[in-house]
Amino acid sequence: MRPDAAHPARGSFVRDQVAALRRRAELDVDLVEGEPGVAGYARLAAELRGRRGYDVVHAHFGLTAWPALVVRGARRAVTLHGTDVRHPRSGRLTRAVLPRYDLVAAVSESLAAELGRPGVRVLPCGIDVERFRPIARDEARRRLGLPPDRPLVLFPADPARPVKRADRARELAADAGAELIALGFTTPADVALWMNAANAVLVPSDAEGFGLVALEALACEVPVLATPVGIHPEALAGIDGVLCAPYDRERWGAALAPLLAAPDPRVAGRERAARWSTDAMAQRVATAWAQLVGGAGAGPG
Repeated sequence: MRPDAAHPARGSFVRDQVAALRRRAELDVDLVEGEPGVAGYARLAAELRGRRGYDVVHAHFGLTAWPALVVRGARRAVTLHGTDVRHPRSGRLTRAVLPRYDLVAAVSESLAAELGRPGVRVLPCGIDVERFRPIARDEARRRLGLPPDRPLVLFPADPARPVKRADRARELAADAGAELIALGFTTPADVALWMNAANAVLVPSDAEGFGLVALEALACEVPVLATPVGIHPEALAGIDGVLCAPYDRERWGAALAPLLAAPDPRVAGRERAARWSTDAMAQRVATAWAQLVGGAGAGPG
């Protein structure tokens, strides 16, 4: 998940988790990244070969679990993120490697259920609540060079990924006469600015492994409209000013209209988002590792 110029955000959620794990005094964590694709996995295996002395090797994404096998003498863990399970070819390769792992985890309960195997842990990466925080809309727009008063909705995904349903976001924005911004190639440091600049964040996906962007919007106290997939039903339940419902053009349009009319619409979502902070999720991972190696004292997960 090593980033490059065309994909600056690739793997940022894993790096955020590693940063949180490194803040824990009892852990010593190395991070090794590689590019996707057959050649990238081969180079990753070559980089990992010969490494020793680890208690745990923890792979993120199912295909990465294959090159991680070259690390000897460690207990093995893997976290699955969605595409690695659902894609026809990647899914077959992912399922084939899982019997060789001591700990199999998924980023959400729904994704764990899709695996159809016992003992799958739920270990999301979490959100950096320091980076994702409320910023006044006029300030965010000024910093991004955006018009101060134009209705703006944010589609925080790559429009080229069909499962994210950019077509629905375009439809809603066109109906409402709002400008639609898509974050296909935005650096992680700027995502919070774009969220705070928006009247609302649209997540009309067909499927989500977890649903990190909805939590990021909540941490910024920005209204979010999302389909009931991944973590969305649990994260958005009972919060005024948000919508978690199957996509329906009229219903979503009606929910969006008052948000576009408000000068700086906000929701009380930060406390909810903090349940899935990087530090809270790092605690879960630390506990899982301690249990994996037979240790104790890592605290409740």
